[in-house]
Amino acid sequence: MNEITLPVDYTKLTADKRRAVREEYVKTQNGLCYWCKAPLDKEPPVEIRNNLIDWRLFPPNFLKHPVHLQHNHNTGMTEGAVHAYCNAVMWQYHGR
Repeated sequence: MNEITLPVDYTKLTADKRRAVREEYVKTQNGLCYWCKAPLDKEPPVEIRNNLIDWRLFPPNFLKHPVHLQHNHNTGMTEGAVHAYCNAVMWQYHGR
Protein backbone atom coordinates (compact mmCIF):
# COMPACT_ATOMS: atom_id res chain seq x y z
CA MET A 1 0.00 0.00 0.00
CA ASN A 2 1.77 3.12 -1.15
CA GLU A 3 -0.87 5.74 -0.55
CA ILE A 4 -3.56 5.19 2.06
CA THR A 5 -6.79 7.14 2.07
CA LEU A 6 -8.43 7.05 5.49
CA PRO A 7 -10.80 5.73 6.68
CA VAL A 8 -10.55 2.17 5.34
CA ASP A 9 -12.96 -0.77 5.55
CA TYR A 10 -11.31 -2.86 8.27
CA THR A 11 -13.17 -6.01 7.24
CA LYS A 12 -11.37 -6.02 3.88
CA LEU A 13 -7.82 -5.61 5.21
CA THR A 14 -5.17 -8.28 5.44
CA ALA A 15 -2.88 -8.28 8.48
CA ASP A 16 -0.16 -6.45 6.52
CA LYS A 17 -2.60 -3.80 5.30
CA ARG A 18 -4.02 -3.36 8.83
CA ARG A 19 -0.47 -2.68 10.02
CA ALA A 20 0.08 -0.10 7.27
CA VAL A 21 -3.26 1.61 8.02
CA ARG A 22 -2.49 1.64 11.75
CA GLU A 23 0.90 3.24 11.04
CA GLU A 24 -0.76 5.84 8.81
CA TYR A 25 -3.18 6.73 11.63
CA VAL A 26 -0.29 7.01 14.10
CA LYS A 27 1.35 9.45 11.70
CA THR A 28 -1.80 11.52 11.06
CA GLN A 29 -2.61 11.55 14.81
CA ASN A 30 0.90 12.85 15.58
CA GLY A 31 1.60 9.74 17.67
CA LEU A 32 -1.38 10.31 19.97
CA CYS A 33 -4.11 7.82 20.85
CA TYR A 34 -7.43 8.41 19.06
CA TRP A 35 -9.30 7.71 22.33
CA CYS A 36 -7.30 9.18 25.23
CA LYS A 37 -5.05 11.61 23.27
CA ALA A 38 -1.93 10.42 25.17
CA PRO A 39 1.25 9.40 23.31
CA LEU A 40 0.94 5.93 21.83
CA ASP A 41 4.52 5.08 22.81
CA LYS A 42 3.62 5.51 26.51
CA GLU A 43 1.00 3.90 28.73
CA PRO A 44 -2.49 5.41 28.65
CA PRO A 45 -3.31 7.84 31.48
CA VAL A 46 -4.10 6.41 34.91
CA GLU A 47 -7.79 7.34 34.59
CA ILE A 48 -8.00 4.96 31.61
CA ARG A 49 -5.94 2.23 33.33
CA ASN A 50 -8.18 2.47 36.42
CA ASN A 51 -11.04 0.93 34.42
CA LEU A 52 -11.30 -2.71 35.42
CA ILE A 53 -11.16 -4.92 32.35
CA ASP A 54 -12.69 -8.39 32.22
CA TRP A 55 -9.88 -9.96 30.22
CA ARG A 56 -11.99 -13.09 29.68
CA LEU A 57 -13.89 -11.06 27.04
CA PHE A 58 -10.76 -10.66 24.90
CA PRO A 59 -8.49 -13.07 23.04
CA PRO A 60 -5.43 -14.27 25.01
CA ASN A 61 -3.00 -12.29 22.82
CA PHE A 62 -5.02 -9.05 22.95
CA LEU A 63 -2.21 -7.12 24.65
CA LYS A 64 0.55 -8.61 22.48
CA HIS A 65 0.57 -5.46 20.34
CA PRO A 66 0.46 -2.20 22.33
CA VAL A 67 -1.22 -0.17 19.56
CA HIS A 68 -4.46 -1.31 17.94
CA LEU A 69 -6.41 -0.17 14.90
CA GLN A 70 -9.82 0.97 16.13
CA HIS A 71 -12.77 0.46 13.82
CA ASN A 72 -16.51 0.97 13.98
CA HIS A 73 -18.07 -2.46 14.48
CA ASN A 74 -21.30 -1.39 12.73
CA THR A 75 -19.78 0.08 9.58
CA GLY A 76 -16.41 -1.70 9.53
CA MET A 77 -14.66 1.61 8.87
CA THR A 78 -11.44 2.46 10.66
CA GLU A 79 -11.38 5.34 13.13
CA GLY A 80 -7.84 5.59 14.42
CA ALA A 81 -4.91 4.07 16.29
CA VAL A 82 -5.43 3.44 20.01
CA HIS A 83 -3.60 1.93 22.96
CA ALA A 84 -4.54 -1.72 23.40
CA TYR A 85 -5.90 -0.87 26.85
CA CYS A 86 -7.97 2.00 25.43
CA ASN A 87 -9.35 -0.43 22.86
CA ALA A 88 -10.47 -2.74 25.69
CA VAL A 89 -12.07 0.17 27.59
CA MET A 90 -13.84 1.38 24.44
CA TRP A 91 -15.27 -2.07 23.77
CA GLN A 92 -16.16 -3.14 27.30
CA TYR A 93 -17.51 0.17 28.62
CA HIS A 94 -18.65 2.02 25.51
CA GLY A 95 -19.63 -0.73 23.05
CA ARG A 96 -17.05 0.48 20.53
